Amino acid sequence: MSSRPYEAASETNEQLVFQVEGMDCASCVGKIETALQRMAGISEVEVNFTAETLTLARSPASPTSGADVTNKIRSLGFDARELPGSHAPVKPAAHLRKSQDGHSAHDHAGCNGHEHTSHGHNHDHGHSHSEGHSHVEGACCSHEHGDQSSAFRAPPASPPNLSMRVEGMDCASCVAKIETALARMPGVSDVRVNFTSETLGLTLAPGAATKANDIEKTVKSLGFGVSAVQDSEGTTAMPNPSPVADSPRWWQSRKGKHVVGLGALMAAAYVIANLIPGYGQWIFAAAVVAGVLPFVRKAFALALSGSPFSIEMLMSVAAIGALVIGEAEEAAAVVFLFSVGELLESVAAGRARAGIKALASLVPKIAVLLDPQGGQREVPAASLGVDDRVLIRPGDRVPADGVIVQGMSSLDESPVTGESVPRPKAIGESVFAGSINVDGTLQVQVEKAAADNTISRIIQLVEQAQAAKSPTARFIEQFSRYYTPAIMVIAALIVMVPPLIMGGDWGTWLYRGLALLLIACPCALVLSTPAAIASGLAVGTRRGLLIKGGNALEIIGRARAIAFDKTGTLTEGKPRVTDVVAFREGGEDQVLMLAASVEMGSNHPLAKAIVTHAQAAELVIPDALDASATAGKAVHATVGGQRFAVGSPLHAAQAAALSDAHQSSIETLQQSGKTVSVLFNEQSRQVLGLIALRDEPRRDAREGIARLKAMGIRSIMLTGDNKRTGQAIATALGMECEAELLPQDKLRLINDMKRDGKVAMVGDGINDAPALATADVGIAMGGGTDVAIETADAALLKSRVVDVAHLVALSRATMANIHQNVFFALGLKGLFLVTTVLGVTGLWVAVLADTGATALVTLNALRLLRFKGAAAVDSDGDDGGVAAAPILMPATVGR
Repeated sequence: MSSRPYEAASETNEQLVFQVEGMDCASCVGKIETALQRMAGISEVEVNFTAETLTLARSPASPTSGADVTNKIRSLGFDARELPGSHAPVKPAAHLRKSQDGHSAHDHAGCNGHEHTSHGHNHDHGHSHSEGHSHVEGACCSHEHGDQSSAFRAPPASPPNLSMRVEGMDCASCVAKIETALARMPGVSDVRVNFTSETLGLTLAPGAATKANDIEKTVKSLGFGVSAVQDSEGTTAMPNPSPVADSPRWWQSRKGKHVVGLGALMAAAYVIANLIPGYGQWIFAAAVVAGVLPFVRKAFALALSGSPFSIEMLMSVAAIGALVIGEAEEAAAVVFLFSVGELLESVAAGRARAGIKALASLVPKIAVLLDPQGGQREVPAASLGVDDRVLIRPGDRVPADGVIVQGMSSLDESPVTGESVPRPKAIGESVFAGSINVDGTLQVQVEKAAADNTISRIIQLVEQAQAAKSPTARFIEQFSRYYTPAIMVIAALIVMVPPLIMGGDWGTWLYRGLALLLIACPCALVLSTPAAIASGLAVGTRRGLLIKGGNALEIIGRARAIAFDKTGTLTEGKPRVTDVVAFREGGEDQVLMLAASVEMGSNHPLAKAIVTHAQAAELVIPDALDASATAGKAVHATVGGQRFAVGSPLHAAQAAALSDAHQSSIETLQQSGKTVSVLFNEQSRQVLGLIALRDEPRRDAREGIARLKAMGIRSIMLTGDNKRTGQAIATALGMECEAELLPQDKLRLINDMKRDGKVAMVGDGINDAPALATADVGIAMGGGTDVAIETADAALLKSRVVDVAHLVALSRATMANIHQNVFFALGLKGLFLVTTVLGVTGLWVAVLADTGATALVTLNALRLLRFKGAAAVDSDGDDGGVAAAPILMPATVGR
């Protein structure tokens, strides 16, 4: 967009958010973005097709208002409205945008050289101590995976004091009707309607003339059902809920009515043409005028907005041209078939959005809230706040993310993780919203509000992923911009050259040129990539593979090497203490007690294992002071006036008096596949003892690595553990190993591997943040945690190694599907280009071919929904990729 003086008037622009209804495919998105980018003072235009939202930045000095933007969108043939409260200051920061090559921009500008790993302190065996400093806070560095503004919706000025459920909404225009009607009522503000969850929230001023019953009557008068009306005190204003309205069918939509009307008009024209031949052409002409008029208006608006070569323009010219040369019947067929194609695209778009609604429906609408006195009352699940306590009975769905404070049960977490086997849960364990309580009664303390629970975050990420254009999609869209004008030039030459040079009949060649215009429609071509990407993302989410956009989905399949972290990735991440060796007075208990005191502040699995073992032994753990760490080497603390450290053997060899006897004990433990931590006094340099730990590999780790090898992908373990233990587990899993690595060493190795091709990194999403950001694609073992979802380009919600192979297979299947779609789209157009020029096919066949190409592309993309996963390497591997038995070896832990 060209530079304008008012764009520099202020560094802070205003962000506006709009709801846009009527988009059928990616070309609609392009039309809107092109038109708005030409408006004065408008920038950062982002349209989210799946969420039906538009976000843009407006300069404060711009003459363009929100109403101007709304009118412009409506002139293009779409319904639009500005969301209330959407005005928010925003700086046009480049780091929130996708980089030019489409890769997610990992912005570390605010770090000032401070590495992510300094949030945690690693022993050489990979031991990390976060000291309460979490990566997800984003205080230092942020991992922005593309522009997330597309899912932005500004919060209301104050929490709503009246909420209700609204049934019968079928599209975004219903939301607009309700919000517009209620916003005009006195005393009503901050009207917020959530289409997916079917909820309405608003602020009703105290003492206002408008009452809750008035709100209910207004909503009902618009044709919607109302139930579960709740005010801020939790009282129910309506005892008897209204019946739920049925969802409208396709023929009840605006496009459906248009098609039905045109069909009736054409049927009447055929009947009259047979009975009274002289009047048939007039009826067909009336059908053409009635049918083409909406498309002419839209084509004209698009042309004025910078999109002169739209499909609406091509169809309008072809239909009107056919009418002019006396082919009214074919012109009517063109308009009717094109309208049918538009309706089919609209239905397909609705199916694409249905997956988002299905996710939202997993969270129950009602929750049983427990008050401090033990009383129970039903409240809307959306109204639950942090620290509320809820009762979950057998068969109930969990209404919010939280932690169990009373009871034991098995929970079916398949809606969140895709894992079909219920997991036993007890006090202190986390539960996810949407999970199903199988057998026991639980009391759960809410940890996240409805807008922040796992399901809501997954919905937001899926919407953003489907809105983000992949590199192939961007190329196809750019190609179509040249393709359509080129076909129009060819059509003009076909109309003019044969009559002028070869003496051909003008009517015949004009007819063929008009037919060729319809072949120029790029819809099937433009739809070829996003349809496949959307299906790939959908099936991935269903299998517990959360992928953040088409770019990541494309690159994963092209990876030639995949680097794995060890602890929590290839292993279970649940180490336990196996040996405690004491070298001084006090014995093993004294060594364990001091080590636990030093480790007390850490959240790393190794530290937790040492502390847990000490607590299980009922030892009194003294308080530690002045805790600090040396990254990748040791953690330090003052206990009882003495300075102690727990570190790796390599660090202890430099900082303590490590004798040959000590070294012999360390080697003996390491040769049995255990990780060793050394406790020593930093003041006297005396070695007090050793603590050995062990972690089991994941059951599916060997199978996952084998499947990757069969797919031609090199797997390599990157760990901070010692070479003996690292090589032991790597050999058992059949992969390469690089051990004794500091965080900067991992980055160096990944950069080296990137010279030979695309590289993916699989980690736990916490201490591996720098490596995940450096790799072409970062994949986090998630289990549905915030860290896993936020850090990487993809998250494995089931936390299974074999899912890495499934992810690669899904990427390759999606790219193959895209190539097939492009072949279908271009092949059909090429075929009918030849037959049209030769006069074999006419107008109605041309538009039918375009509709057929669009249908083929859509149906082929839907085949991805049947994706079964990566092929097993032998008959013993099942589709889930879980090995028949665990690896029978003493495994190790470490980074």
